[in-house]
Amino acid sequence: MPSVPPASPAVSQGQVRPAALARPLVLLFAIAAGISVANVYYAQPLLDALAADFGIATASAGVVVTATQAGSTLALLLLVPLGDLLPRRALMLWQAAALALCLLALAASASVWTLLAGMLAAGMLGTAMTQGLISYAAALSAPSQRGSVLGTVQSGVVIGLLLARVVSGALADLGGWRLVYVCSAALIALLGAALARTLPPSPAPAAVGGYLRLLGSMGGLLRHDRALQLRGVLALLMFAVLNIFWSALVLPLSAPPHSLSHGAIGAFGLVGVIGVLGGARAGSWADRGLAQHATGAALLLLVAAWWPLSFTDTSLWTLAGGILVLDIGAQMIHVTNQSLILRTRPEAHSRMIGCYMMFYAVGSGAGALAGTHMYAYAGWNGVCLLGAAVSLAALCWWAATLKLMPRQVTAA
Repeated sequence: MPSVPPASPAVSQGQVRPAALARPLVLLFAIAAGISVANVYYAQPLLDALAADFGIATASAGVVVTATQAGSTLALLLLVPLGDLLPRRALMLWQAAALALCLLALAASASVWTLLAGMLAAGMLGTAMTQGLISYAAALSAPSQRGSVLGTVQSGVVIGLLLARVVSGALADLGGWRLVYVCSAALIALLGAALARTLPPSPAPAAVGGYLRLLGSMGGLLRHDRALQLRGVLALLMFAVLNIFWSALVLPLSAPPHSLSHGAIGAFGLVGVIGVLGGARAGSWADRGLAQHATGAALLLLVAAWWPLSFTDTSLWTLAGGILVLDIGAQMIHVTNQSLILRTRPEAHSRMIGCYMMFYAVGSGAGALAGTHMYAYAGWNGVCLLGAAVSLAALCWWAATLKLMPRQVTAA
């Protein structure tokens, strides 16, 4: 059995090649992906409320976010590959129904263990739906429009995860953290109804043997693809940096002298929208052979961002500026990572993205736990020192491994 089997064609013989996907359907995919991915991020502005309700120590509050990220990792390993074996339309509808029920159970959690189990399930199903919708949109789109379609859907994902913190904080201010998950369950149920009415059948899945063989091929990619390994570790460190910051931020902002509401804390996520727009240009730089130059600049921004962020206790303006620099750097790294990874193995792009996102999930979960622990023991200054240290480690990793990147994916 080969470790990375060749991909089967997306459309089998006798099938008609897909026509151009209508704009309203593309927008539905983008909205659905944004709503799905938001469930992985709702908990971040709620950590202090969850800790108070369930008696979780401040140092351990990040375990809630870690549970959702663990669910994301399991989804990438076990659920996302199902799109290559099962009809995607039915798979999306079943996942939407399961996610709605999971969110209602999460809202009714009565113990720490049911809370963590609910977060784990929400992370699994939210991630599976998001990645499944992306591959579904790609399968339905014509080759001439596929890049545009995927760009639109990915924009929905980014906006969804950024707005998740704002919506979560605002709803928590109105009715507590449980209201967040009740409203999300209702929204997912409405989304499932809309998808049931709108989604057309997708082309036959391009299965690579059976389910176990498909999973095994992902392990082969992780073992043998040098670009995936090097840029994956860079992604792990970068996403750890982001979650060190975002998971710990609620703690100083909810305490004196700021004493901000959950809604106000979540609103800082809107600054990240500008960062997304700035980081998006890294894709065009990568197309011109400047991916490594863009990566180096982005990593310097990631390190530099922690200086203004260190003044959070005294100035919310410097906090906003630091968030902007941090998100621009992170988005540039994320875009160039994907650009470099997807220049290899075109027959395995979906599995490559799945493997890459596993690095993201591990880094996010570890960063969330490390950030809240550091805040408990050393305050906000300790968080900033930790974030700067991990950012510097990412810069050193990139510099040390630059010559090890496969020649066809290094910058010109």
